[in-house]
Amino acid sequence: MTELAQRSTASRIWERALNVLFPPRCVSCNDFGAFICASCVAQMTTADPPRCPVCWMPSRESQCGRCRLRRTGVSGTRSVFIYEYEGVARDAIYALKFRGLSAIAPGMSSLMAKLLIEWGPPVQAIVPVPLSGRRRRSRGYDQSELLAREIARLTGIPLARRALVRRRSTVPQTHQAGEEARRRNVAGAFGPGGCMPIGGVLLIDDVVTTGATLDACARVLISEGGGPVFALTFARVD
Repeated sequence: MTELAQRSTASRIWERALNVLFPPRCVSCNDFGAFICASCVAQMTTADPPRCPVCWMPSRESQCGRCRLRRTGVSGTRSVFIYEYEGVARDAIYALKFRGLSAIAPGMSSLMAKLLIEWGPPVQAIVPVPLSGRRRRSRGYDQSELLAREIARLTGIPLARRALVRRRSTVPQTHQAGEEARRRNVAGAFGPGGCMPIGGVLLIDDVVTTGATLDACARVLISEGGGPVFALTFARVD
């Protein structure tokens, strides 16, 4: 058995032992069994069509008015759920980003991977939207990287973890009022990393609102020879 396989086996044994000692509790209803229980998954509102295939906002047209007026670097977007400010999707994302519950990422990723397989965009690499070094150190991990790593494992699509870097810290997008402010906030915030994938790329993030962050990342990837660029998130704000 290789050293990597030994580590993987040891990790699974340790995870099972922890689950026995400290069984997972649903982040929304607090029942034991899973970090997002089946009952709460069933309560989440799925982001079903009709939607704009580019940004995945509700639209009955082939492309929404905003995407027709503003050219974006992202060729297509999908989100599994609608982000509701009092709902299970919000509870899951909050737990991952602000409660330090990294163990919820596999459950979220499995739902994202299922949608990705159904969607089937032509991608050869998965790229997470990177956090700044300061925020990553504070949180202890990059939540988008955790999601991307698990989606890569479930689908077999290679993970290009270092394709993008965060050049500077930005004010959280939730603190920005309006799309233009969000675009200014992330302008120049991302740059190419040391391993740029060639061909179709799938960007991974936890939630999308205006798409400004995804667009900024996509433009860097395209400028370095990647693309087309698609995006997948756990939830989106309608």
